[in-house]
Amino acid sequence: MNVIVTDTGFGDDPFAGKAPDLDIMSDIDPGTLAGQLAGLAMIRLTFTGFADGRGFSIARRLRQLGFTGQLRAKGILADQYTMARRAGFDEVEIDEAMAMRQPQDQWLARADWQAHDYQNRLKGTLDHAA
Repeated sequence: MNVIVTDTGFGDDPFAGKAPDLDIMSDIDPGTLAGQLAGLAMIRLTFTGFADGRGFSIARRLRQLGFTGQLRAKGILADQYTMARRAGFDEVEIDEAMAMRQPQDQWLARADWQAHDYQNRLKGTLDHAA
């Protein structure tokens, strides 16, 4: 059984028993999906490996193409959660083995993804220097 990770922690799959409307890999050209996104409720994007960052760019592109449904990442680590959220993913799907290796607290430590980016840290440093 898979675990869904959101900003509030681990939870059950709200789409359990239902396949994603579109299930893609991180080596797809998102431009080929233009015109197919309207009306889709959920897209799951599976990363081909932990070092493969193309999925983050694809997520951003899907949002730019107008996809407004649920965008799920599969195959990333807790350390990548912040980047996933910033790129446009709503949630992450992990298996139970990953949930044991990287428990909920490791994911929650990255859940405040909007507040702790380098631009805000830099701005704070510049404000104090003035």
